[in-house]
Amino acid sequence: MKWLLSLAASIAHPKVQVYSRNPGNFGDKNTLICHVSGFHPPDISIQLLKNGVEIPDAKQTDLAFEQGWQFHLTKSVGFTPASGEEYTCRVRHLKNLKTYTWEADM
Repeated sequence: MKWLLSLAASIAHPKVQVYSRNPGNFGDKNTLICHVSGFHPPDISIQLLKNGVEIPDAKQTDLAFEQGWQFHLTKSVGFTPASGEEYTCRVRHLKNLKTYTWEADM
């Protein structure tokens, strides 16, 4: 029983930041970035999406750990934002699935 309580106490949900390398101007080439940090255990997946469809050729960093055995990971892909398009980061940690939206600087 103590082991189960210890395991439950060690679960940390991810903090997610979705942003672009440069100001988000429609029609300008840019890089979409999803940074996920502070999570444990490291059972996680990240997808970058345009209108709900995964964007191909995204790059992902190696999983790295922080103080307290929490982890962080970053995924990025080149994109050219367009008006009316939705760009999101979908994060699955354990059995939890959440989607985070990129906001243009308009």
